[in-house]
Parts: sequence; C-alpha cells; structure tokens
Amino acid sequence: MQDTRIRLSRRSVLEGMGLVAAGLGLEVFLPARAHAAPMPTSLPEVPTGGLRANVFVHVAPDGVVTIVCHRSEMGQGVRSSLPVLIADELGADMAHVKVVQGDGDEAYGDQNTDGSSSVRKIFDDLRYAGATARTMLVAVAAKRWKVAPTECEARDHAVFHKGTQRTLKFGELAGDAAKLKVPKKDAVTLRPRSELKHLGKELPLLDGPDIVTGRAVFGADVVLPGMRTAVIARPPVAGGKVARYDATKTLAVPGVRQVVELPAATKPFLFQPLGGLAVVADNTWAAMKGRAALDVTWEGGDNAVYDSEAYREQLLEVIGKPGKVVRNVGDAQGALAKAAKRVQATYNTPHLAHAPMEPPAAVAKVENGTCEVWATTQNPQAARSEVAKALGLDPSKVTIHVTLLGGGFGRKSKPDYVVEAALVAKAAGAPVRLQWTREDDVRHDYYHSTSAQRLEAGLDASGKVVAWHQRIAFPPIGSTFSDATFAGDGEMGQGIVDLPLAIPDIRMENCEARAHTRIGWLRSVANIYHAFAVQSFIDELAHERGTDPRDTLLEVLGPSRIVTPKDLGVAKVPNYGQSLEEHPVDTARLRRVIERVTGLSRWDERKREGRALGLAAHRSFLTYVAVVVSVVKDADERIRVDEAWIVADAGTIVNMERVRAQMEGAVVFGLSLGLYGAITMKDGAVVESNFRDYRLARIAETPKRIHVDIIPSDGRPGGIGEPGVPPVAPALANAVFALTGTRVRELPLVKTVKV
Repeated sequence: MQDTRIRLSRRSVLEGMGLVAAGLGLEVFLPARAHAAPMPTSLPEVPTGGLRANVFVHVAPDGVVTIVCHRSEMGQGVRSSLPVLIADELGADMAHVKVVQGDGDEAYGDQNTDGSSSVRKIFDDLRYAGATARTMLVAVAAKRWKVAPTECEARDHAVFHKGTQRTLKFGELAGDAAKLKVPKKDAVTLRPRSELKHLGKELPLLDGPDIVTGRAVFGADVVLPGMRTAVIARPPVAGGKVARYDATKTLAVPGVRQVVELPAATKPFLFQPLGGLAVVADNTWAAMKGRAALDVTWEGGDNAVYDSEAYREQLLEVIGKPGKVVRNVGDAQGALAKAAKRVQATYNTPHLAHAPMEPPAAVAKVENGTCEVWATTQNPQAARSEVAKALGLDPSKVTIHVTLLGGGFGRKSKPDYVVEAALVAKAAGAPVRLQWTREDDVRHDYYHSTSAQRLEAGLDASGKVVAWHQRIAFPPIGSTFSDATFAGDGEMGQGIVDLPLAIPDIRMENCEARAHTRIGWLRSVANIYHAFAVQSFIDELAHERGTDPRDTLLEVLGPSRIVTPKDLGVAKVPNYGQSLEEHPVDTARLRRVIERVTGLSRWDERKREGRALGLAAHRSFLTYVAVVVSVVKDADERIRVDEAWIVADAGTIVNMERVRAQMEGAVVFGLSLGLYGAITMKDGAVVESNFRDYRLARIAETPKRIHVDIIPSDGRPGGIGEPGVPPVAPALANAVFALTGTRVRELPLVKTVKV
C-alpha cells in the first residue's frame, strides 16, 4: 500500500506559533489510496448490486470493494489492519477499497474488542472471508475464458489468465459472481503467506487524517436534531441508592429540562447502570451545573463499610492460611521443610481505574418501539442486548453504531453507560447524549482488583531453587456476575497455572476474597499482579543466591521445552480460549525474549557502566514479552525512568507499525500503574476524582527512549494490546532495588520510594 507521509516536527509547529522548543518528531501517515468511510451518524450505507460473498466483503460493479471492520477502533489500528488482511487474501488494490464500520450484529461473530483477540482468534476466518470472494470471482472469469480456475489468479483488483494474460477486472465479474452459490469453507483455498503483500508491514493509520484534522467521530461528537445532553449523579457507593432528593435548584438552572431517577443497581451488578439522578439539559454545561445544584441524600447499602486500606490487611491474613490448591507438583511443603534456606515475601497491588483518554459517552434515540444508539463501545453486541433488556425490546429493534474510541483498556466493553443513555432518552422523549465526566469515570468504574500474594521458595545447599509455594487472594471478576469469592479458572490461567517453572516441588493456592465494589477486567487483567509478584520474587531469589537476576530467571524457567499440563501439575490450561496444540507453553520463546532484551540493553555491562537495570518477563495472551527498565536519581533524589527496552514474540504480525505503537504504549501504561496507580476507598466511596490524584505518568516521567524489538515469526498470531503491560512494573521495581537497595513489594512505587 502506498502512502504519503507528512513529517511535522514539534519545532516547526511551535515555530509557527511563535515558539521555539526542542524537536519531537511526529509522523502522520496519510494513505494515498485506501480510504475509510465516515464514521456513522446515521445507518451505514449498504452497497446494492454486485457480489456480497459474506458479511465482510462486497464487490460492486464499479469495482469498489467495501470491507466491513467489525471490531472497535480505539487507537490499536484494527481498522487499518483487519481490512488489509482481507483485501490481500482477496487480491484487491487498496486504491479501490472502502472500509466501513460494522454495527453491533451477531452476523459478524464475536465483536468484543477485548482480550487481545482481534487477530489471534480470527486471523484465518478473515482470510477465508477474502478468499471466498476471490474464489467466486475466479470461477466466473474461468468460465468466461473456458479454462480451469487453477489457471487463473486474482491480484491487483483483477483476475488474470496465467497463460494468455487475459484480464477481467473485479467489477466486470461481480454481477455474475453474485449469481453463484457461495462455496463452503473446505472448497476455498488460502493463499501462500508470501502472497499477502502487506502482512507484517508498517501500514498507514487509516483514520489518521481524520483524527489529526478533527473530522474523526468519537462518542461525544455525534449530534442529532433536537438532541439534549445528560449527566448523572450516581450513588458514591456501588449498590447504593437515592434516599431522598430535591431538584428545585437544579430545575432553576437555565437550560435544564428535567431530572430523571434511574433504577438502583442490584447484585450481581452485571452491566447494570448504577442508578442515581440524570440531569437532562440543552447543553453539557447546563447539565453539569444542574447536577451540582442537586440536593440529594444517598443510602450506602452493604458496601458502605468498605475501606480499601483495612481490606489490604484482611487479604494479608487470608494468604496466611491455606486456600484451594490449583496447582501441585511433588511435595512443596515437605521440600520447604527440608530446604537449606527458605525465602518468603508478600506482595500487594491496589485497585486500579481504566482512565481512558475519552470518558464513556453514548447518544441514544428511542422512538416508535425502536432504539438507535451511537456509542464508544468495545462490545456492541453486549450493548445491544443490554439496551434491549432494559427497554423491554426485542434485540432486532435496537441498533448500535460504533464510533471511534479514545482508548478503552477494557472499560468500554461493559455497556452500563450505553444502557444509561437509552433509559434517559426514553424518559426525555428526545435524543440524548449521555456524557461521563472524568470524575464520573474515576469514581464509578469497574475496578481492577486489589490483590495480595505470599510466595515462599526453598533453596538447597548449592542455592538451587527446589520448592515453590504461592498463595493468591483477590476479589474475582466473577463477583460482578455472581456471588463468586474465588478467582476463576481464567484468572488463574494468567500467570499462575500456566507459569513454566523448572522446580521439582510446586504448590499454588487460590484464596477466598469477597468483593465490595464492581470488579472488571483491565488491560492484561490478572497478569498484572501475578507478574509483579512472580518476577519480583525471582529477582529477590537472585539476590539471596548471590547470582545474576537474568541467570536466575532463566534457571527457574528451565531449558527450552514445550510444557504440558502434566508438567505444570494441572488438569488443563485455559490458554486464553485457544488450543495448547496451536499455542503451547514454550519456554524457548520465553528464554529468547529474555536473552534478546538483555542483549539489547547491554545487561552484562550495566555495572561497569554504572547503570541500574531491572528485568522481568511474562507470557500472556499467547505472546512472550521481556522488559528491561533503567532508573536513575535526579537532582532531588527522585527516582526517574531513564530508558526502557521491550522485546516481544507474538507470532505472525499483521501491522508492524501498530504492534510497535502498542508495545510503546504498554511501557507507558505499565509505568503509570507501577509509579502511581491506586484507587482507594473509604466508607465504600472512591477517594480519588481526577488526574490530580489518580496520577498517570507525565511526559517528563516516561523514558527518554523506549526501544521496541519484535521477533520475526510465522507462527500462529498471539495477542498484542495487553501482553506488553505485565512485565513493566516488576522490571521497574527490580531496577529500583538495583539502584537503591530498597525492595518494592507493594504498588504503586510512590508508597515506598521517592518518585
């Protein structure tokens, strides 16, 4: 794909504003050929005539190929990647390809843009979508030429006869191809990968021009005739409700139309709105002023006693006692009793908020027994079913249009805010934009769980690790959907039951913990606290043994091998919903990223060069990642991250540019969590409210250089969006120990060291 690249330096922009500063390079990719249809503000245009081989591909008589992107674009470049994969398999020229966004519809299969699954789970399915259309076009051309289909090839938006070089363009074939019966999957052959000319290349960001020029449509950008804006005063405590309220002052605010009381949430929370009072107004400012004027008294409910600091102590007590055994190899307790030396440590992580750049927003219109919604959602099908349930409609009467998302990190796969918009629009009798503020987003999230872990290892007389005992306790995600108090198999499959260890005696236990707020998945999910504890503990073992942390890590992982469930001491490995045959636990890949990242960071020269480096590695979402972080002290004795290296083996890569961007973003995201990330609760309510107290890493606090290295591979694709995050915080903590001698066992670091 050709593209035009306009290079804008920070200096040139600032000089144009009459300012001068050091240059920060910004490269904007402007595709000269492929184009994206505008994000929907009405029902999407559906091409008529021509070939519709499946729900993803349409070939029009004029030659325009329309490809549907059914996953949500939130900065990861899915609209710039998946359609190109389909087009390559089809043989389309991107100059004649239009990408449109799919509405929420079960016809597309799984649309939930979560779990780093947009490529790894549907790579072949998308190829077959393109290959099916190609097969039908080739069949028509072969029939016209009276030759075998094997003598023809589709490329450059046409079908060619190999022997005579006769050519028929896709548009010329589309009408007759539409009359054919769609072939079954086993009658369709995929191209050799060598013919997928864009696979693994750095592809242009399709929505880049609209984003940088302000034409891009995000959730809050949708405007409908007669639309009103609403904000909601929600109960401070999850599960709370309105005890009493007086809206007199609110209704006196110019522009305020009405106050709508929403049903209180009941357990389990699921994807229900939290309830409260919606202030509907002519504009956002009036709605916010009206909400501030509300006189409301809240009833706290069961969770009003929740104190996150006190709960931390409860979790520490829990991991002091036996839990459910989820993994057992040999006799860890017996081996510990006989060990020459025992090393023990506990690790804590707090609740975390998603805090995407764009807070949740949705626009809803309810009329004539139907509901139409425009939403910044990762999960349009769940949004559709939840809206239908809340309004008492058949799902066929609900349409969910997906706008661009300004970040998501898992928050926007929970459609409570979409349901809010629909309920308020119905009550208002007019289209309504439901807007969350930053304070709403921080204080009413589905929070990443707080955790406590106790690890103990036994060393023999030579310092070899011979026993490993680990207890884990955290309120599970399942608590949001049921009365679950133990972590589910999926959570235990994120760095616990799938953790490869070359240790003869291992025991891991899942301990009980009850939730007192809404718990939800956040980018990398349970891998965050599991990797923090395990990778920090291995660094501690290296110090106790007097050995290099890298060498200790490699020794504990063991030799290159495929690790079976029997080796792990478990009946099965969840494996992120994919087969172990296609995606085995492979220590060779984990060792390779460790060796590569330590080589790139000049690990062996660090002491001679006076650098403090920390290392961590982790397998998650079927991808292997290792990180090295360099830290220094500034003039005020504060810890600063100076440089970072990240190496990933993710199997087959579709869009290298976006993979690199995701890994860079993972480093910054992980540093934010490691340095500052913490949600605290008192009397059941969140203490933090905005970025002033729920801190993210700022520009000066991020590494001056983030080095990204992607190991080439033609293996099955793994995940990308999440796997870069888990090793970052432990690598940072280990670097802090290397610099200061202070061991960090609790996140965020700001609680332990000066940052």
